[in-house]
Amino acid sequence: MAYEWIIDALDETWTSIDRLLRDQPEQSFDAPTPCEGWSVRDVVSHLLGFESMLRGGPVPSFEGEWPGYVKNPIGELNEAFVQSHRDQSGIEVLNQFREVARQSLDALRALSVEQWDKVGWSPEGDRPYHRFQETRVLDSWIHLQDIRDALLRPEDDHGPGEEIVVNRFEATLPYVIGKRMKAPEGTVVQINLSGHLARVIVIEVQGGRAVASSNVSGPADLEITTPVALFWRRAAGRISAGAFLNASATVVYGNQALASSFAQALATMI
Repeated sequence: MAYEWIIDALDETWTSIDRLLRDQPEQSFDAPTPCEGWSVRDVVSHLLGFESMLRGGPVPSFEGEWPGYVKNPIGELNEAFVQSHRDQSGIEVLNQFREVARQSLDALRALSVEQWDKVGWSPEGDRPYHRFQETRVLDSWIHLQDIRDALLRPEDDHGPGEEIVVNRFEATLPYVIGKRMKAPEGTVVQINLSGHLARVIVIEVQGGRAVASSNVSGPADLEITTPVALFWRRAAGRISAGAFLNASATVVYGNQALASSFAQALATMI
């Protein structure tokens, strides 16, 4: 089966959401999440709505004024899905999500390699379909953690979803350092991630571009050691730059102004 690891990551993540919420009392669906303005029900409604749209379902119209946290067309789309389910019970929304998730997984398992590789629309612009589905993993897995946090039931989650998420955020680091930070020529930044999926990432600005490097002479201008979980939480915008840098598990060596700039720029998730 083509791109089986992506299907496995979606299946495991969506199943975890269903399993976590299936026996929860109705009031649990009203718990606020780290997503501004969204309850647990709203997060599930967002996932339900987006998958329904991908299966050919209609996009509901939005009534009223956009909340202040809606900043772009994707945000408007998401908010329309969320609003359309706010008069339903949590279990009703969850049941609909379970069904559309099953349909999506069945459809993905039937795709050919050529269909997975076909370039088309995604929230990031035109991308191969496998890249788009990796983004679905990223969005769904982060929202699984949002739900866990809202219910005060965090877990270590070392499955295929976490690996895709960490790899995707690692891949954004040249953009973070080169484009968002505008780090000067010759800057070297080293990120040491500890725990499961630990790794050392070195980014160097060469010829006006930030690139991953494995052969850097001399010390880095900035070296940050931090757990994987703090790295993805900041990259996803779930904790502030200050919380990331000041956490007891984060150690910073080198240019402090560069560290602050990096922490601010690291949050890249739409």
